Formats: sequence, structure tokens, C-alpha cells
Amino acid sequence: MSDADAPQQDDAQQPPEPQRRLWRVGRAAWAFVGVVAALAVVGYAVSLVSVLVIPLILALFPATLLVPVAAWLKRRGLPAAVASLVSILAGILLIVAVIGGLVPLVAAEAPDLIEAAGEGIGELQEVLEDDFGVEIGGVSDLMEQAQEMAPDAGDMAGDAVEAATTAVETVIGTLLLFVFMFFYLKDGRRLADGLLSFAPDHVTPHAEALAQRSWGTLGSYFRGQLLVAFVDAVLIGIGLLVLGVPLAIPLAVLIFFGGLFPVVGAVVTGALAVLVALADQGLVVGAIVLGLVLVVQQLESNVLEPLILGRAIHLHPLVILLAITAGSLLIGILGAFLAVPVAAVVANIVEYVREQRDDDDEAGPSQREEEQPPQPLGAAGE
Repeated sequence: MSDADAPQQDDAQQPPEPQRRLWRVGRAAWAFVGVVAALAVVGYAVSLVSVLVIPLILALFPATLLVPVAAWLKRRGLPAAVASLVSILAGILLIVAVIGGLVPLVAAEAPDLIEAAGEGIGELQEVLEDDFGVEIGGVSDLMEQAQEMAPDAGDMAGDAVEAATTAVETVIGTLLLFVFMFFYLKDGRRLADGLLSFAPDHVTPHAEALAQRSWGTLGSYFRGQLLVAFVDAVLIGIGLLVLGVPLAIPLAVLIFFGGLFPVVGAVVTGALAVLVALADQGLVVGAIVLGLVLVVQQLESNVLEPLILGRAIHLHPLVILLAITAGSLLIGILGAFLAVPVAAVVANIVEYVREQRDDDDEAGPSQREEEQPPQPLGAAGE
């Protein structure tokens, strides 16, 4: 057999195209199973040391907000350690002031809010049944149960040993969070350089670019989302006050905190404001409040978020809902709060990888070979 016949024989031995596609799908499926299994193992390992890992990760988020403050203090001549400590203390004082001033106000009005929401649902049910013939059952019963449970929520206590363990873990985790935050603010660049030193030389530029993108995304997201939530709360709160809706200030506070949970928080707190207005002022004012909430949300999504958040987050609302749901199932309210910025970071990483792949495709194989440094003898075999 001549050499010219060899390629034809090899082509004849190749499996048909449908079979090759099936093999590719099978390899991809097994790769996906392997990735899921690896993530499960990592998740289980992290759960064993969650008291250490969770504060280590959570400290990144407030650190992104305090970095500008610490940098400003350093430029004013304060040592790095002092600037970091002052920044953390300022952040703690601000949080204590917000919680001390707003949370008790909402907590004191919580029974009235629940009662007003229940009355609003009752009014809505009557309108739907009388005018449209639509009957909605079960909602009023759920609201009555919520009203009955609300006063007794503080009397519910778990097992003493479990409660004590949780309290100890919370204290330890909080202390570790502040310690990690201090070192992030003081030695953030040195820590990043130390981690990057473990990466291979050809990976280091990409890892550094991804780290900078991720850090910028987190900082932009949290600063922007706080501002967006504040603007939403102010605009809707002013509208409620003008319309004479009761509990306007507690509702505005809830709208602010709800704004920290994109899509879900805005819908829930906005619906609560509509129900309270419907119960106290009637259908017309309730419809006006609904229009106000919708207008503010459209202003948020079409003007405020693109203007304030910029490129920090480009996620479809369905992706946001899935991320919040997954985060809440994994670690509760905290997971729902952190799910969207984490998803935004992942989206930015995927975008960076796509950009690098497009650049490689445009460069062509010849240019990529020219850009690669020559390997020493024996490197390929190693």
C-alpha cells in the first residue's frame, strides 16, 4: 500500500459524524459531572471550616467600601495601620447609627405594617371578587397567621446548647471578619501580590487582570447599589408622605433595605407599600402608589443603574432571580444579599475569558506562535 492510500484508509476508519458528536457530548457531560463533584467536595470542605472561611470571604465586601476612605487617610499622612483602623471604626459607627436609628422604628411599626398589609389584601380580594369575579383564597389566612406569629416571634427559642454554639460562632466569626478586613485595608496589595506569586508566569498577567476586575466590580456594585437604594427610598417615601399614606417612614426604610436585594427586594417592599395605601386610602390612592413604585423602578433600571453602576453589573433579571434564590437556599438572607455581586464577578470573569479568546482568534495562529517565548530544550517533554 502506498503512502497516498494511507490517508484514505485513515478516513475510512474514522467514525461517522453523528457518532463523533455523541462522543463530544459524552465527554462534556462527564466533564460537567466532574466539575460538579469537585465543587461539592470543595463545598463540603469549606463547610467544615465555615467559621474561618465565611468571614474571610465576607470581609472583602465591606473592605471594597472602605478602601477609598483608608486610601484618603493614607494620603493625609496617617500610617497604614492607623488609617485602616480608623476606617473600620468609622464604618462601625455608621452602621450602628443606621441600625440604631432605623431598625427600631421599623420594628415598632411591624405589627401595624402586617395588619395594614392584611387589610390591603382583603380590600384587593373584595375588588377582584366583586368587580371581576376572580376569587383568591388562602392569602388572608396566611396573613392572619403572620399577624398571630409576629408578636410571639421573640418568645421562640431553640435548644440551649445549639443557641450557645451559634452565639459563640457568631462572635468568633465577627471578630475574624474585622481582623481580616483590617489586613485587607492595610496590606491588600501585598496580599494580592503574594497570592499571584503562586501562579505560573504565563498565568500571572491574566490572574492579576481578573483580580483587578473582580475588585472593581465589587466596589462599584456595593457603592452604586447603596446609592440606588437610597434614591428609591427617598423618592417613594416622599410620594407616600404627599399622598398621606400612613407608616410612610417605616415603608421608606424597608424600601431602602429591599433595594439592596435587586428585583426581589424592590418587588416585595413596593407591594407592601401598595397594600398599606390600599388599606388606608382606598383603591385610587393604592393605584397611584402602584404607579409611583413602577415609575421609580423604571427610573432605577433605565437611568440610575446604567448611570451609577455602569459596567459593574450586566445581568438578566432571570439570572438575578436564580442567583438570589440559590444564595438564599445556601446561606439564607446573607446568601441572597451576596448572590448578585458574586454573579456579577463571575459574569465579568466570563467576559474577560471571551475577550481573550476573541483576541487570540483575531491574532491568528502565526502571530500567536510569534508571541510565545521559545521553550528551552526538554521543556516540552517535561
